[in-house]
Amino acid sequence: MNREYHKWFSPHLQRDMELLIFGHSGDPVIFFPTRTARFYDYEDWQVIDALRRKIESGNMQIYCLDSVDKESFYAKDVHPAERILRHFQYEKYVLKEVLGLVQHKNPNSTLTAAGCSLGAWHAANLAFKNPHLFHKVVGLSGRYDLTIALEYFDDLFDGYRDQNIYYNMPSQYIPNLQDTELIQQLKALEIIFVVGEKDIFLENNQALSNALWSKNIWNALHLWDGESHKARYWRHMVQLYL
Repeated sequence: MNREYHKWFSPHLQRDMELLIFGHSGDPVIFFPTRTARFYDYEDWQVIDALRRKIESGNMQIYCLDSVDKESFYAKDVHPAERILRHFQYEKYVLKEVLGLVQHKNPNSTLTAAGCSLGAWHAANLAFKNPHLFHKVVGLSGRYDLTIALEYFDDLFDGYRDQNIYYNMPSQYIPNLQDTELIQQLKALEIIFVVGEKDIFLENNQALSNALWSKNIWNALHLWDGESHKARYWRHMVQLYL
């Protein structure tokens, strides 16, 4: 299996960023890491190995991204308004720099955004705001409203709210979406959510799925036994849904 390591200084983030590419051709997949995780974790957790057949056959090329979550959502010493602004810089890094690399290396016109846990939020939020760039989004064990506080998952903005936060929480802005052009673009997306029946984010997944259906936006919500919020489950999920 082709494996490439890339590192460069990001002008949007003003720091070095790293990523791994697996595969030589096929549908490119931007794979966002779990909360505060690193670009090599999906490889270490054998999630990439679960996709080996698709990757080696040339059907799929995976781009495993690094995160800056510790500098944005989990930077508790930074005001919440600044946390979301740091995330915007990360989005620009993905859209301008990572996608530039994808376009340079892979002529395929399709593009998938995917992720697990917080990575699912990254994937869905980016694809929902830029549906013209993607053809598919896959969220595994995701929370699509980071202001929700549930048991050991905190409100990542400590009660603070502003428009930047609102317009980046899919299960908040999708129900109120009125932009007909954006809705039409979202209808062209293949949207897949996967979550455990006992996952703490189940209700949030159901709410987002229902909100999309209320706009006649197709999506699939697949439920798994138990909590299913660990790498051993994600290894099976990616085989079925990526």
